[in-house]
Amino acid sequence: MRSHAAISENQNLHEVKIAADSESRLSYPGWKVSLAGFFGVMVSFSAIVPYTFSLFLKPLSLSFGWRREAISAGFSIAGLTVAAAAPVLGFLLDRFGPRRIILPCILIFSSTYASMALLTPHLARFYLSFFVIGLVGAGTSFLGYSRAISTWFDRRRGLALSIMLAGSGLGAMILPVIAQAAITHYGWRNAFAVLGLIALALGFPLTAWFVRERPVSQQRVHLSVEVGESVGKALRGRIFWIIAATVCLPSISVNGAVTHLSALLTDRGVSSQSAAYAIATIGATALVGRFLTGMFLDRFFGARVYQTMLLMSGSGIALLSVAHTLPVAMIAASLIGFSTGGEADITPYLIGRYFGLKRLSTLYAFTWTSYSIGSAIGPLIVGRLFDSLGSYRPATIQLLAVPAFIPCVLMFLLPRYAGRDTSRTSAILEPFAEVPAANIPQ
Repeated sequence: MRSHAAISENQNLHEVKIAADSESRLSYPGWKVSLAGFFGVMVSFSAIVPYTFSLFLKPLSLSFGWRREAISAGFSIAGLTVAAAAPVLGFLLDRFGPRRIILPCILIFSSTYASMALLTPHLARFYLSFFVIGLVGAGTSFLGYSRAISTWFDRRRGLALSIMLAGSGLGAMILPVIAQAAITHYGWRNAFAVLGLIALALGFPLTAWFVRERPVSQQRVHLSVEVGESVGKALRGRIFWIIAATVCLPSISVNGAVTHLSALLTDRGVSSQSAAYAIATIGATALVGRFLTGMFLDRFFGARVYQTMLLMSGSGIALLSVAHTLPVAMIAASLIGFSTGGEADITPYLIGRYFGLKRLSTLYAFTWTSYSIGSAIGPLIVGRLFDSLGSYRPATIQLLAVPAFIPCVLMFLLPRYAGRDTSRTSAILEPFAEVPAANIPQ
């Protein structure tokens, strides 16, 4: 007579096979949620602020006589505010659900960004705008959409998240070109207004119509939002802090480089429009990086995928330090973009695998805090060194690459995923299924 455990295991295997088959169909409702997230993220804080900020450095400096370090402080204020606000937004997302939090955040973000068309010579007005943007920024971006998507997917979760996150790559590819064209033809004030209106017109309606969590009655046990470790238990373990460190350190490198990229290249003789294309290259390669990373995550151990991304990021920043022509800048931007495209995909994926979905948004929010701290530090460091030295010295940018390499070592400390043997047993059912735990390299 078969044991109850054996019967239960077979039932779970059957459930996983059905889930795997349904997730592979284009008609599966979860793909609409992922696609809506794609467009929402495309015009979110994570696409607009980091990838267009450098385009406004020189225009604002010329208009108001502000130093570049002072202007860079606006970005840092937004980063630090995101760091402080993200855990609160994460708690609210877990408590009230994504749509009810994302929509107000989009309204506040877009209206505040557009209002910078009315900036005055007073730096306090500039800083206040970025403070408000930072309060809601995380709610418009990956943090807001990741929980909803994770409730719909298990075997295809990596790919589903990568589709959503790829929106930031597309935004980073087209928004700098739009912003630079607006600055060139209509002035920087109108450029701020255009970006704010785009964020509202595209992000708000799609989120309102399509972003939903999977109904509780349809959630499987290991995918339920009621299953997962508590925040306190997760924060007491080393796994979470390793993930947080591997998010913070590369953020110093990448944001320090990206926020000064346009100014760095134009100071070296590259035209403003070409510099915008270099920034757009980051978005284009991030788009590719996110799709490929999503597929890799569904097949390989996430820590090894992340290490590869970080090596590319550090190498790209090191190459940027000696970039004096557009082709070299484009290669450097490609390496940075491809790797940053993967980073945002891997973080929520790892948190969901290690800690479950119950407190996914809250725990992911804490990694946003660590990311935002790094994003605040990097631009300030580069701005201060520029103001002190009078130029972007190669050694300055090379030093900026170091924090991106350190996490490559830290990732070796992450253990394999636990508690998912049943679903892993059915890995043969899908071509992109995760590697069985026994085969995951340590």
